[in-house]
Amino acid sequence: MNTGHDGSLATIHANSPRDAITRLESMVLRGSANLSDRAIKQQIASAIHLVVQVSRLSDGRRCITNIAEISGMQGDVMTTHEIFTFDKRGVDSHGMVHGTFRGTGLPPERCTGIIGPAGINLSRGIFQNSMEV
Repeated sequence: MNTGHDGSLATIHANSPRDAITRLESMVLRGSANLSDRAIKQQIASAIHLVVQVSRLSDGRRCITNIAEISGMQGDVMTTHEIFTFDKRGVDSHGMVHGTFRGTGLPPERCTGIIGPAGINLSRGIFQNSMEV
């Protein structure tokens, strides 16, 4: 991911974007004893921009439940912030899950410099809107 090639996709099983990052750190630690914790975190923060959480809902559907951006490093801590999240409202009489996929109001910081030059024009309002699911 960090070889200079634009765009990568990987999967990891975790319960949240933060948990995914922690699991990735652990896997790197098991594979290489030559890197410090800080160096591993810096490599991850540099290589990964977004974490997209997909969860299976109780009705069997898979749904994006969270999109978080890895903002960078603050001291020895990798910083993240949620961009979109799924708020479950309830389950109807047919067992279908209903909820709202909503923007947190915080647009991605690092991705903005990549998205615009790629010719994709995202309204800042998209990060504040909600969509019923």
